Amino acid sequence: MIAQYLANGIVLGATLALGAIGLTLTYNILRFANFAHGEFLTFGAYFALVFVGLFGGGAALGPFTFGWSFLGALALALVLTALLALLLDRLLYAPLRKSDVVVALVIASFGASLMLRNVIVFFWGSQPEYYTRSIAISHEMLPGVRLNANELFVVVVTAVLMLALHLFLTRTRLGQQMRAVSDNPALAQVTGIDVRRIVRWVWIIGGGLAAIGGALFGLTVQVSPEMGFTLILPMFAAAILGGIGSVYGAVLGGLIAGQIISLTSMIDPAYSYVMLFVAIRHRWIDELRRRAA
Repeated sequence: MIAQYLANGIVLGATLALGAIGLTLTYNILRFANFAHGEFLTFGAYFALVFVGLFGGGAALGPFTFGWSFLGALALALVLTALLALLLDRLLYAPLRKSDVVVALVIASFGASLMLRNVIVFFWGSQPEYYTRSIAISHEMLPGVRLNANELFVVVVTAVLMLALHLFLTRTRLGQQMRAVSDNPALAQVTGIDVRRIVRWVWIIGGGLAAIGGALFGLTVQVSPEMGFTLILPMFAAAILGGIGSVYGAVLGGLIAGQIISLTSMIDPAYSYVMLFVAIRHRWIDELRRRAA
């Protein structure tokens, strides 16, 4: 039983990791916590839902139940959610950044979250939706561990995206510039790096990964207007557990947060957030002691 919960935690943690990366990039480069980031997951899931319906079932992709149409829907959802993130930055965050008042950005992100959530309810309604009504059959992967093809797909896609992001940050000029801006924006600008261009790419990458994370969560659970609001606190927990500002730490923190939530559900799912808070508290205490030393 424990092995099954551990496997479920990996699947959930993969989704949280994709969302936590965007939060980490935003905090690391723009220096504020974006509470509207959860709605990017929700919009990504609903965009994918629309395109899956337009494309139809499509040919099956190996053992997976969704077919090729879901991959096309993922790509289009990524693009549209990235554009939504850019639009939100242009209309709301960019003017506020000029004032250098961080708390104004945080409060604005709360308002943006409420607004985007209600936009979703207006267009798609408040009832949960599903990409497919067919039941995904689980298979025994290891003794005591059963996963269906869609859950395996979530883990595989996340691993591929993590590898691609690593190569992007370490092997490309744009990725290196993003790391430089993250370390010292003023110095990076003096050396000739276009910080505004880097900011745009932060929103594109963060929004795109969030869209995929939301669609993958909807694939294994369901799509609902509240899903981003439900996942935003675990995503923040993942970013903090992995060391706020670290992309690689966000991935590790997502997996840890997924395990905490999954294992806590063995006892009572209501205690999941309590255990996340305890883990965050210990992480902050360790960080404060390290800085004091």
